[in-house]
Amino acid sequence: MTKKIAVVAANGKAGKPIVKEAVQRDMDVTAFVRSENATVAQKAIVKDIMDLTAEDLVGFDAVVDAFGAWTPETLSQHSTTLEHLCDILSGSETRLLVVGGAGSLYVNPEHTLTVSEGPDFPEMFKPLASAMGVALADLRKRDDVNWTYVSPAGDFQFDGERTGEYILGGEELTLNERGESIISYADYAIAMVDEIESGDHMRQRISVVRK
Repeated sequence: MTKKIAVVAANGKAGKPIVKEAVQRDMDVTAFVRSENATVAQKAIVKDIMDLTAEDLVGFDAVVDAFGAWTPETLSQHSTTLEHLCDILSGSETRLLVVGGAGSLYVNPEHTLTVSEGPDFPEMFKPLASAMGVALADLRKRDDVNWTYVSPAGDFQFDGERTGEYILGGEELTLNERGESIISYADYAIAMVDEIESGDHMRQRISVVRK
């Protein structure tokens, strides 16, 4: 049976390749965008994420939250937009898959130290990692939503090649056999759509790295 999915913030850097991957797999994809649709989705609805209602998302098997904010004054929107999506999906069977960050991945087995707290983490990315970490912490409290948080590798490459292969990790930063934490947006999209298609990581954070 064809999966029916919605991609919110579909025009963004993560949203567009996810839409493309899903369409290539014959999924029924609706792009939710703030301006003219720039994706290959079969359907598009122009609506701000904060204006979405429960009715807008009825009937979807999965909703992908590809929202991203980078400027200091918008960073808190990672939390407010995700909370809004959780609220309008509360109690429904629809899955919510969140494009996450790598800064909140743990670097020790005790899960007391994150990537963003390490000495080598770039200072300029710390506010973003902190904001996304807060959003994840809030998400973990939602037992009324079928959420999955998908963290990319540390080096998330927009123009990286589509290798078609990846390693699926969990809460901890995973390195490939070359000692790399790297993933292209295209391979990340494959992992995201695989999770929609056949994954079952309900209320869990997963992570992906190039094989």
